[in-house]
Amino acid sequence: MKFTLLIFTFLIVQLGFSQVDDADKTELYKNYREDQFYAAVTYNLLNNKPKEVSQSGFSSGFHFGYIRDMPINERRNFAIGLGIGISTNSYNQKNLFIEEINDDISLSIINEDDFNVSKNKFTTYLVEVPFEVRWRTSTATDYNFWRIYTGFKVGYLLYNSSKFKSEEGNSSLTNINGFNRIQYGLTLSAGYGTWNFQVYYGLNTIFEDNIKLEDEAINLKSLKIGLMFYIL
Repeated sequence: MKFTLLIFTFLIVQLGFSQVDDADKTELYKNYREDQFYAAVTYNLLNNKPKEVSQSGFSSGFHFGYIRDMPINERRNFAIGLGIGISTNSYNQKNLFIEEINDDISLSIINEDDFNVSKNKFTTYLVEVPFEVRWRTSTATDYNFWRIYTGFKVGYLLYNSSKFKSEEGNSSLTNINGFNRIQYGLTLSAGYGTWNFQVYYGLNTIFEDNIKLEDEAINLKSLKIGLMFYIL
């Protein structure tokens, strides 16, 4: 009889703990979200370059922001993400000379060997709004998982600069007209755990349509490839 009572008491205690654990897990899963903050480092390429223009050196991009993760299924591994961030992007290139005439950009092709150029780049600074459709294999307690996030990003240009250094002279311009204020493109992030491949494919041009190079529109677009790091 005592043995039976002991076994019964043990089962009741275990059942009580199990119910608490199940309740805790239910609450945990109910509030589970993923990947709220992000940071990325990219290598920036120029698409649709004129044949006379090439890139040199490492053109870097740094991206930081916050995305609100909004799961849309019961398991919470499929979600919509909407956020806000900042981005700085440099583009080192050769033979494209940027100057300012009457408060507007003027573009021309030069032979950099004639000027012994040591630096020729332009930089953009943007505030961005990313939108993502998110799929992952995560759970509320598993922090190493596969993810594929794809979406769209819109950026608003806050500031720009251009720097040219050579033995023949230097040029430094800031906040010049001619850059597209709105820049947008497709995004993809995929990976496992901490390391995630990230790509941004610009859909519109970096410069406005009225900016010409030798009487033709210059259709430079941005392609950014790098690593994305997500933080809860």
